[in-house]
Amino acid sequence: MKKIYIILIFISNLGFLSCSKWLDIQPESDVDKNILFSTEDGFKEALIGVYTRSAKSDLYGKEMTIGTAEVLVQNYSIASNDPLRYLQTKNFRYNDANFIARKDNVWKGLYNGIANANLILGEIDKKQNLFIGHNYPLIKGEALALRAYLHFDALRLFATAPIVRDQADAIPYVTTYSNKSTKLSSVSQALDSVIRDLEQAKELLKIDPIRQKSYVIGYPTSTDTLQNSELQDPNLFLQNRRHRLNYFAVCGLLARVNLYKGDQIKALAYAKEIIAAKKFPWTNRTDFLAVDADKKDRILYKELLFAWYIPAMSNTFNNEWFTDGNSGMYLDQEEAKVIYDVGGAGGSDMRYTQWFGSTGMGTGFISSLLKYRRNVFSESFSANLHYLVAPAIRLSEMYYIAAECTFDTDPAQALTYLDEVRLNRGIGQKLEMMNQTAFRQVLIKEYRKEMYAEGQTFFVYKRLNQPIIGQQGAIIPVSQQVFAWPLPDDEIIYGQR
Repeated sequence: MKKIYIILIFISNLGFLSCSKWLDIQPESDVDKNILFSTEDGFKEALIGVYTRSAKSDLYGKEMTIGTAEVLVQNYSIASNDPLRYLQTKNFRYNDANFIARKDNVWKGLYNGIANANLILGEIDKKQNLFIGHNYPLIKGEALALRAYLHFDALRLFATAPIVRDQADAIPYVTTYSNKSTKLSSVSQALDSVIRDLEQAKELLKIDPIRQKSYVIGYPTSTDTLQNSELQDPNLFLQNRRHRLNYFAVCGLLARVNLYKGDQIKALAYAKEIIAAKKFPWTNRTDFLAVDADKKDRILYKELLFAWYIPAMSNTFNNEWFTDGNSGMYLDQEEAKVIYDVGGAGGSDMRYTQWFGSTGMGTGFISSLLKYRRNVFSESFSANLHYLVAPAIRLSEMYYIAAECTFDTDPAQALTYLDEVRLNRGIGQKLEMMNQTAFRQVLIKEYRKEMYAEGQTFFVYKRLNQPIIGQQGAIIPVSQQVFAWPLPDDEIIYGQR
């Protein structure tokens, strides 16, 4: 059995401590570790550090949102000169040096976050007396949820889907901070471990402030940040729960994980808990369609159960990745129209009109993605801030999960769930009754429209074991060589900065 040997190096992301020689110089590292976890603020810093690390470009700051996963589902056109070096990835050349470097960095980044979550979890039970209020269960619950979230994405990328072979060797599920090797869990074992961590997190997070009636989901204000001020002000640490793994985000992730596992009963229950809570409102059309950039909400912020806060988003997403020409990632305009069914019922789809801009190129037009654009000259802090996040779990996904889990027993209700999302995106035409095969194809299309450039559609194809629909009608056949990324080489060192 393949073994993955681990060197773990803790990162203090906010700059107060440096433990980069943790394993190299044991006495010094022990002092650093004891200092970090001698106060509640140290645990807060460590927790925020995991989120901060995860928001770097090798993970959710690019590759796991707008990057490699979206390239693989053929969501971008790429110029022949391949300016960003992703053309071989688009063609599923997993032996390409650029792809290998990116996927290995994804692996390293995920397990670095896992290591730091484990460091928190290994210390927190011994230091309960340090915490005030409900901060102990809040921080422990989030650390468990982060460990589960990062393992689950490693599983979805590097292992066979359970629908194909749930007993196949998958990934190491690491639960302790250690430099000892961890043997590979099977797909089924890894999923059970993810669910176990999430269920424990859900129990701990029952005290989450977001569950209070007084917590109203709205747009962020100047105090809703993930900046250093959160460490000095206890109220700020508890304030914007949707930039961290809150109670409802954990429920949403449990719905996602159980669906991936094939347990539709539990997936439906978790999805319906969020829908029934009515905590997250559908975005008002006036906010989505606003002409004034200060008031325009392109990412449908209030519907986000969880989002990654990415301070470098403006530069990475819009200046490097999505440019106004073909020097970055774009989409041929006709392809964009096909995705959103502009010639049919999707002619009124606000996602197409608000997320894509048209640019003349040669004899035709290309569509540039505007989804993550914001007005950088705006004086409105709140208008700027809510475009500094990448969606991680959406309200609409809960409706898609509910639809899929309901179709076999109540197809009319399943279509009602899909129509609810479509109506809130401007599509008034309701879906007609269809068979299971047709429903599956419609569901995949809805995921693709809703989560364009969010890194989720690849996993939908993989979970359902369905061929990827490419551009110009191309069909990429089902293949585990496509869906399961190769594991890094044995004895890879990961977890370093």
